[in-house]
Amino acid sequence: MTTAQYGAVTVEPFGDSAVMVTIPHTDQAVRRSGIVAFRDRFLAHRPHGVLDVVSGLESLLIEFDPLRTALQHVEHTARLLARWAPEPSDGAERPRAVREFAVPVVFDDETGPDLVSVAEEVGLAPAEVVEAIAKSTFTISLLGAAMAPMMDGLEVPRPVRRRAEPRTDVAPGAIMIAGTNAIIQPFPGPTGWRVVGRTPHTIVDISRPDPVSFATGDIVRFVPVTRDEAAVLDAGFLLPVEEPV
Repeated sequence: MTTAQYGAVTVEPFGDSAVMVTIPHTDQAVRRSGIVAFRDRFLAHRPHGVLDVVSGLESLLIEFDPLRTALQHVEHTARLLARWAPEPSDGAERPRAVREFAVPVVFDDETGPDLVSVAEEVGLAPAEVVEAIAKSTFTISLLGAAMAPMMDGLEVPRPVRRRAEPRTDVAPGAIMIAGTNAIIQPFPGPTGWRVVGRTPHTIVDISRPDPVSFATGDIVRFVPVTRDEAAVLDAGFLLPVEEPV
């Protein structure tokens, strides 16, 4: 068995039926890679009474049934797993090949209702924000709620704030940014992230054997296209630029 390289985890109550796990490390890269490693370890040794695990870029929300287990048990188990549980893939799998995706995106007032306010916030023109997004190279950090790909790598003059009032119904394919991160909305739903564009592609299709386009570690680049260009694309399920050999 192995000991977590990221050090101790912090486990705090989150309401009456959940705990929030974070990694108190000064290095952001360690916090983010560590929480992914802990999530994989926790899911491989999922304890009794746990209902759901919701991933964040630097946190993990563990929801449990208070009629089947207690907060103290979940907290104790999380700490034990962080220290002593073996990695689920220790010696069992070869590293997966990293894939690259070129995602066509329409950036305009309708598809990107927050584009102008983001530009004002970071001191750029809207066209310059689009250019900055297009020049950024994103890496998938994790698959969040509904398998939404959350990624690092946005290069703008300053981190982008989330909306003060979340939107209640964002369309599938919406490209959203916050901080120095980006995310693609797989299904209609609410969000507090800033919506700056939309891709015509589908990124999650539960009818497929492999229903999710992305995996952690994959590389993403956003390619601006016009509405007319998007309309003539064969914009079905998003596939990588080139399948790994």
